[in-house]
Amino acid sequence: MPTFSIIIPVHNDWAALDSCLHSVMQQSAGPNIEVIVIDDGSDEAAPEKIRQWGQSLPLTLIRQAHGGISAARNQGIAISKGSILLFVDADCRLQTNSLAALASTMNGLPQHNYFQLRLMGDCSGLMGRSEHLRLLTLQDQLLQGNGCIRYLNTAGFAMRRSSVPNGRGLFDPEALRAEDTLLLADLMERGELPFFVADASVQHEISRSLLRCLGKDIRSAFLEGGTYAKIAARGIRIRMNQRERWNMLGCMWRESRQASIGRLACLVLVLRQALSRMTSLVYRVLHGKTAARRTNAATINV
Repeated sequence: MPTFSIIIPVHNDWAALDSCLHSVMQQSAGPNIEVIVIDDGSDEAAPEKIRQWGQSLPLTLIRQAHGGISAARNQGIAISKGSILLFVDADCRLQTNSLAALASTMNGLPQHNYFQLRLMGDCSGLMGRSEHLRLLTLQDQLLQGNGCIRYLNTAGFAMRRSSVPNGRGLFDPEALRAEDTLLLADLMERGELPFFVADASVQHEISRSLLRCLGKDIRSAFLEGGTYAKIAARGIRIRMNQRERWNMLGCMWRESRQASIGRLACLVLVLRQALSRMTSLVYRVLHGKTAARRTNAATINV
């Protein structure tokens, strides 16, 4: 039986997935693994280059109708066999010895069930440096004194199978985006944050241009709106308060002095964050007006 089930959802990102699988193959002295790729209704089936990875890795490739990333991950959980579930995105790459470091940490901390791997960006390009600065600052600001972190990102997240809820999927299929943040809200409600594994790193690759990234940020902010509304309705504070935002901004500016990042990456990140914030506010205004119209219509019908 495999120790780790590495679950990777994919939707048309075959080139990125090839690099991801290559990083899994390069892991040394790691635990027993199985790799489960869930094709969430891509325009075309997996190319032969991806299928050939089955000759080198214990690979299971499942194709399903497009149901969203939450449904894809739930499907991966359902068919997995490992005692540890590791979630990775197709555009991410495990760094050297990440699996061995993660296994060592989990074996040494049997009281913890959830683990957040350290995330980093690819600093070879401007957008990658901006992403690296974002992840570096977030993880620094949200790390708790006990080693746990008020942050969960399924680009690199592991958990024990014994903690998967019985009778329902781990991820809410109605959450089209920010499904990992909704899972974090569940953990916060139970008083159990992920433990941060600094020695196990995952690199997030961004190949899009600035304009394409801004477009994706706007779409993502709208899709995340419904998920954040669910979290707010439960009275759980996930978003940073104003003081935390200013602290994060100052930390970003200080970190951007590094030659490997640069001030321009910081300015790009501030632009992206501001645009996402504005889009979220627009969503809430539009959502509030829609809810008000529904209430008025119900009152008239009564």
